[in-house]
Amino acid sequence: MAFEGVLCMFKFFCTFAPSKNGIMWILLAVISSISLGFFDVFKKLSLERNNVYVVLFLNVSLCALLVSPLTVMSLVGHEHCVLSFKGHFLIFFKSLIVTASWLMGFISIKYLPLSISGSINATRPILVLLGAIAIYGESPNSVQWAGIILGFVSLLWVGFIGRRERVEKGLSTLIMLGIVSVVLWAISGLYDKWLLSHGYTPLAIEAWYPLYQTIIMIIVLAFAHKSKRSPDRFRWTRNIIVISILIIVADMTYFYSLSYPESLVSIASMIRRGSSLVAFFYGAIVLKEKNLRLKVIDQIILIAGMTLIIIGSI
Repeated sequence: MAFEGVLCMFKFFCTFAPSKNGIMWILLAVISSISLGFFDVFKKLSLERNNVYVVLFLNVSLCALLVSPLTVMSLVGHEHCVLSFKGHFLIFFKSLIVTASWLMGFISIKYLPLSISGSINATRPILVLLGAIAIYGESPNSVQWAGIILGFVSLLWVGFIGRRERVEKGLSTLIMLGIVSVVLWAISGLYDKWLLSHGYTPLAIEAWYPLYQTIIMIIVLAFAHKSKRSPDRFRWTRNIIVISILIIVADMTYFYSLSYPESLVSIASMIRRGSSLVAFFYGAIVLKEKNLRLKVIDQIILIAGMTLIIIGSI
């Protein structure tokens, strides 16, 4: 009940907080970005010498448990969580996309250096931007376009850093998995905007898609166990709980950001790319990665781009 009360208070804040000049949806996108950054770091930690399939299964199961009050509210017909049969089908389809993206992404981030996997993830906003312009006809203003261009420059710079670090040829399959994961992630982001623009609330989506992910992962886990696809043994780590909480916060704030009529999925996605800042500081301070000077330049370009995007949205 306490958790349900917290969620209702959060919904009240997001629904009735002032959205003048688009400040609220930008703020929510920034909070989502920070949460997503910590999610990526703790995800890397939780996968070290661990079974990918079991970690992902526990992750989505814990997410489903944490949002179970919303599921109950949906079942009893709460106005903000109720879904039709068609709605369940559409959200189940979203769960398929997200689970496939996470599964490939988890395998990729487990074995790739954090800086390389971060470079791959950095392509997400470009795909979302192209999709938003092509599908939704979004047209950022001149200041926002300046920020987006800097975002493209940052991505090119990241690619240059990746070439300097010379990824082993044997990791090409893992890189391809990471790329496919990013493409699916972009599709999911564009699909979220479609769902929210067609009357499906953030609470309704969050109530069901972790549960459907859990069901999908039970099937995947059974297949992986039968085929012995994952040689790593599972070990429990509290980081699994941490990533479950962080992804819920990242998703909820992102959904509410997109639910604002004035929000632009291309801009929200570009702001979310700021999550790489968290990974950068972790890699620099804890992992002591190389080529830090080049990565600092990339972060400066990224921060400048994000600043312009936020200014252009206010």
